[in-house]
Amino acid sequence: MTLLLTRSDILAALDVPTSLAGLRAGFLQSADIEPLRIRTDLPGPGTATALLPGLIPGIPAYTVKVNAKFPAASPALRGIVCLHDLTDGTLLGVLDSTTITAWRTGLATALATDVLAPPGSDVVGVIGAGAQAAMVVAGLTALRKVSRLVVHDVDRERATQFLAQQENPGVAVGTPREVVQRARIVVLATWSREALLTSRDLRPGLHFTTLGADEPGKVELSADLLSAARVVVDDRALAVQMGALGNVGLGADAADATLTEVLTGVASGRRTDDQITVYAPVGLPWQDLAVAWPVYQAMQGRGRAIDFLS
Repeated sequence: MTLLLTRSDILAALDVPTSLAGLRAGFLQSADIEPLRIRTDLPGPGTATALLPGLIPGIPAYTVKVNAKFPAASPALRGIVCLHDLTDGTLLGVLDSTTITAWRTGLATALATDVLAPPGSDVVGVIGAGAQAAMVVAGLTALRKVSRLVVHDVDRERATQFLAQQENPGVAVGTPREVVQRARIVVLATWSREALLTSRDLRPGLHFTTLGADEPGKVELSADLLSAARVVVDDRALAVQMGALGNVGLGADAADATLTEVLTGVASGRRTDDQITVYAPVGLPWQDLAVAWPVYQAMQGRGRAIDFLS
């Protein structure tokens, strides 16, 4: 039988500490299989992406995710995550990918941001006040003290609504530059196709996390800003093929380390409090498994099931 797990099912089974622990464990594993992230434009305003296979040593299952992104829709990302038995391919579960993706991306990003940002930095800036940024803030709040938020969105009302939904106090500002002037940790999660910040916006000790540059053509940070920073990625090849580096004409040598290298001690993260750091992920297939597997286990005997082979 295959469990059918909707957004409400998934949210009932998820919690931030468990998800953070699963994602940290995944980053500590060395990847033996190349992560495949396949995307294409669709006729019209959308794009389609497939991530496969999602594998983590010790978990007897794998994931295959198929998403479509439509920037004007709400939610903008729609699709499914298929969870399969690793021994015979049995389809164990079908999960809403909007929720799985928001949690795994937001919390993996929070983990990396906490590792790379200066110790004691507690003012967090957000550029792009959507669901993805909200999950990053939730993860950061679980990992470090967050005293204040500084939020910018092209829709000022959306920034105000974002703040109203947060436990942390904050202020909405009119430009990305104002965010950088007030916060030492800056999270960008937009649909931008041109640089929102450049080297002119830099000051000592800043950390940037750029989430929006996850497909060809999407840009949030300029090449000169990235070149001035210590850049950590989740995967070098993907960062060049469709991420923050390649989208501004930089190569793999612009990445100083991967997050796995930092967490395992192979490479250093931030070296001084004054250093500029950037985390520039694209998203890896195993991250879906890290969140989907505990959800599947928690929903055994509780979720709706169907026999696709009947």
